[in-house]
Amino acid sequence: MRATLLFLVFLISAPVAMAQSFAPAINVNDLIITEYELDQRTRMLGVLGAASNAAELARTQLIEDRLKQQAMRQAGISTTPEEVQEGMIEFAARGNLTSDQFIQILRERGVSRETFRDFVSVGLAWRVYVGQRFRPQARVTEAEIDRRIALSDKGTGLRVLLSEIILPNVPELAAESRARADRIKRITSTAAFSNAAREFSFAQTRANGGRLDWRPLASFAPELRQVILGLNPGQVSEPLELGNALVLFQLRAIEELESETLPTSAVEFATYQVPAKSLEASRTAAMRIAEKLDTCDDLYGVAKGQPEERLNREVRTLSDLPQDLSLELAKLDASEVSYNLVAQDGTSRLLVMLCGRTQTIDTDVDRGAVRTALFNERVAALAESFLDQLQADARILE
Repeated sequence: MRATLLFLVFLISAPVAMAQSFAPAINVNDLIITEYELDQRTRMLGVLGAASNAAELARTQLIEDRLKQQAMRQAGISTTPEEVQEGMIEFAARGNLTSDQFIQILRERGVSRETFRDFVSVGLAWRVYVGQRFRPQARVTEAEIDRRIALSDKGTGLRVLLSEIILPNVPELAAESRARADRIKRITSTAAFSNAAREFSFAQTRANGGRLDWRPLASFAPELRQVILGLNPGQVSEPLELGNALVLFQLRAIEELESETLPTSAVEFATYQVPAKSLEASRTAAMRIAEKLDTCDDLYGVAKGQPEERLNREVRTLSDLPQDLSLELAKLDASEVSYNLVAQDGTSRLLVMLCGRTQTIDTDVDRGAVRTALFNERVAALAESFLDQLQADARILE
C-alpha cells in the first residue's frame, strides 16, 4: 500500500516538475531560454571543469548563444548535421575521447546528447559568421608578421630612471609654456621637479610627480638616447619641441645591466584620435577609453562605426617615427597606453598604444602559421566587441 501511494505521488508531481524544468527563465529579444537549458548547460560545464561558477557561466553563455543565433539567422548562416557531427568528434578529441565516449560521460552526469549538439552547432556557425563578417578588418600585413616573430625579450645594456614634464605647445599657450620651460630647466632637485610636474605638466604622470619607471635606453630613438646620455643624475634637459608639446626630462638614475642586446629596431603601435572641445575634455575622454583597453585589438571595438582615419595601426622603425610619437612609445610596455600627445587641431588627444617591439627577425618561423594566428586573434577580438554591443542593445528579461 505504501509503495502504491509513493507511486501515485510521483505521478502527480512529475508533470509539475517537468513544467518547471521547461518553464521560461530568460527572454532575450523574445527568444526564450528555459530552466531546463540552464540546468543542462550548467551540468555540461561542470563536466568540462567549471564547477565553481558553472551556473553563472551557463547563464552568460546561453544569453550569448541567443544573440549569436539571431545575428546568424539574419545573415542566413547555419550548419548541416554532418558538420555538427564532425564538430562533436573534434571537440571530444581534445580530451582524447571519441564522440560516443564523451556523450556517455555527459549522459552519466544527466546531460543529453542534444545539449552537446546545440553547444557545438552554435560554436561552428559563429566561427563561420565572424570569419566572413570581420575578414576585411582582420587582414594581417607582412610587417605585423615580422613583429610577432621578433625576438623582443632580450635584456639591454643600460636602463634609465627619468621624470618628465610635458607642456602644451599649441599657439595660444606656446609663449607661456616656453617661459615656464626656461624656469623648469634650471631645477636641480628631484623634489622641485616633481612639484613642478604636479602643478604644470599635462602628462599622465603628473599625479606622481612626473616619475617614469625604469626604461631600457635602447627603447628610445637614437636622438633621444643622446639627450638622455648627456644628463647627469638630477640634471634637467633643455626643452624638446616635439609636435604640439614641450618636453623636459630629469635623469634620476642610470644603471648598467650584465647582458647587452640590439636596440629596438621597430615598434608595432596603434593610434586613436579622441576629439573634444578642449584639451582637458579630451584628456578625460581618453582616460575613460584607456581604462577599457587590454590589447591593441580592443581599439577596433572602440573605433567601430567611426571614420577609418580615426584609428591607425602600423609597424614602423624608430627612425621613421616623429620624435613626439617615438618618445611616447619609448615610455610604454606592450599593451600600455599614453594620451599625452595633442593632435594638429590643438584640442584632440592622440591615444597611443604599444602593441609590441621588434629587434631580430627569425627567418625559420612558419610565416603562414603566424599569419593565421594573428588573423584568428584579431577576429576573436572583433567578435567579442561585436557581441558586447549586441548584448548592450538587447532586451533581456529574467
